Amino acid sequence: MTNTQYYIGLMSGTSMDGVDAVIAKLNHTRFEGICSHAFIPYPADLKQALLALQTPSNNEINQAAILAQQLAQINAKAVSAVLQNGPLTAADITAIGCHGQTVRHEPENHFSIQLMNWALLTELTNITTVGDFRSADLAAGGQGAPLVPAFHQAVFASPHQCRVVLNLGGIANISILQPQLAPFGFDTGPANMLMDAWVQQNWQQDYDQDGCLAKQGQIIPALLQQMLHHPYFSQPYPKSTGRDLFNLQWLHQYLSGNEQPTDVLRTLLELTAQTVVQAIVQAAPTAQSVYVCGGGAQNLLLKQTLNQLLHTHNISLYTTDELQLPAQLVEAAAFAWLAACWYHRQPACVHHATGASEARILGCGYWSASSAKIR
Repeated sequence: MTNTQYYIGLMSGTSMDGVDAVIAKLNHTRFEGICSHAFIPYPADLKQALLALQTPSNNEINQAAILAQQLAQINAKAVSAVLQNGPLTAADITAIGCHGQTVRHEPENHFSIQLMNWALLTELTNITTVGDFRSADLAAGGQGAPLVPAFHQAVFASPHQCRVVLNLGGIANISILQPQLAPFGFDTGPANMLMDAWVQQNWQQDYDQDGCLAKQGQIIPALLQQMLHHPYFSQPYPKSTGRDLFNLQWLHQYLSGNEQPTDVLRTLLELTAQTVVQAIVQAAPTAQSVYVCGGGAQNLLLKQTLNQLLHTHNISLYTTDELQLPAQLVEAAAFAWLAACWYHRQPACVHHATGASEARILGCGYWSASSAKIR
């Protein structure tokens, strides 16, 4: 008798470039691989409107509600695309796990806002949808982030060695996977978010492909040291952060205005690499391997810089492709898995990473009209 079920995971991170979608095969909550994937980019006007919600403004409640509907439409397109890329239909999908778009993350004030109209997404897809994955953890005293260490443990852990999974999204976060111990992790600081914003401001490009622009610059030592002294980097974990802190306004306070743009970009890349490696060495001194996922895994210069820094600590750098899960699909796969945990009423044990008092069943669900019964 098979217990195979299929879940769709939808993820858009702090880089706000679009929606990654995967169909994941699970046996109860045991992850068994990816069946298909798709990516739907955000239109430029949607991205700008979402960025505007990062800071308080006039009429933002109205704007947030309208954008949540637009996000549901975009995510529904991602569901349609990922189904078209594989052999399954909507009727084969047990549930969608949809993260939504983070627009505010203030764990110090006990809230984190992921914008999405999950009820509308359910209506558009006719598939049971699970969202709002952070609130239960926040209510239990946690940061509401990171949510992925438990998934990383389930999929990537080794019984013989300490591994670190490094997600290079808009923010960089690490999961520490030690044999026979509960996983934990935290946000180390900015990854693509600051670099992308600087590239968009200076070159009107979405990102620095392969790190080619940064490669033309030189590290500015004084700027690097000023940024490294920010209290967040020495703050003990559990901790999480986002665009609320690390944004262009934060960067500009350190700039004189006379710097070469490529030099600033190279320095931002170095900031990411050094804060990541510092966090790994402190939190996982026995680590032998680091596995990279997320959009930053495609930045060749960032990977080279990380590899050089990690090599001095006898730590090897790989991508999660080496563990049979493509680097760009890991986070979307995690939310498919979290949806399965919700469906089977299994707590997602992220509290060791977030600082919550206990594990909680994460997420809120909207049953589709075609659901056979309310469980």
